Amino acid sequence: MVREDKTSWKANYFLKLTQLLDEYPKCFIVGVDNVGSKQMQQIRQSLRNDAVLLMGKNTMIRKAIRGHLENNPALEKLLPHIKANVGFVFTNLELVDVRDKILENKVSAPAKAGAIAPVDVFIAAQNTGLGPEKTSFFQALSIPTKISKGTIEILNEIHLIKKEDKVGASEATLLNMLNVSPFTYGLIIRQVYDSGTVFDPEILDITPEDLRAKFLAGVRNVAAVSLAIGYPTVASAPHSIVNGLKNLIAVAVETDINFAAAERAKEYLKDPSKFAAVAAPAAAAPAKGGSPAKEAKKEESEEEEDDDMGFGLFD
Repeated sequence: MVREDKTSWKANYFLKLTQLLDEYPKCFIVGVDNVGSKQMQQIRQSLRNDAVLLMGKNTMIRKAIRGHLENNPALEKLLPHIKANVGFVFTNLELVDVRDKILENKVSAPAKAGAIAPVDVFIAAQNTGLGPEKTSFFQALSIPTKISKGTIEILNEIHLIKKEDKVGASEATLLNMLNVSPFTYGLIIRQVYDSGTVFDPEILDITPEDLRAKFLAGVRNVAAVSLAIGYPTVASAPHSIVNGLKNLIAVAVETDINFAAAERAKEYLKDPSKFAAVAAPAAAAPAKGGSPAKEAKKEESEEEEDDDMGFGLFD
């Protein structure tokens, strides 16, 4: 197969990247540090039906994007994130599903001297199977050991490497001697692009329930402030209406004024025994196994219900 010249290859790359940017409204900017060619091929195969993985030099990627800004100005938001060793994963599917597939493709790798540790590395207390001649090596790393049945035994769990620290030559040698591959490497999602918006991948973990909870908390805060300063809003209106109704019932109880909502309150004040039949079953239920404290709480709740005259917050 004849390999195309460099100029043609660049032109085809620019064309392919711009076509993908037009065809797919969503993409991930992924870091590919420590990902080998064989692993990259496996990742491409796993994403074949869901996404398109495209790598390239940062200078070429920036040039292609700048040349396409006239057609899609929103792509300019990608430029600040085209740095270090990155690539693109384009997709039309749900971002969360594709994100999970990207993160599934990881392989174990030994620690190499000079590499930055992506995670903390611990060595469990164990019999290493190494001969006594290696004792001085463990002593140099301040690892407590003893000789057990002719081999070196590590006495305590050791925090050998901290996350984000550089792996030293001694630590790398020790892990290799113990046949420990502490790190896993794969594509790392740096940023997410969706229809002109760039955001951190952590945003994908937000669920509809989280949004609903935040919205309701905000509504409660607005209602509380509105009630405190006497400024009516949509959030505080139901509370104001209920409070106003309670005030009207209180006035009606003390006067001859009568209306439908006040009838139950007046009836209760005239003859509380009519409501005893409702309270009796609730009071008798704890006798089967309930404690006096629980019975007291139920009685208090019943009293509160009577004080509300049967009206809920948004009735």
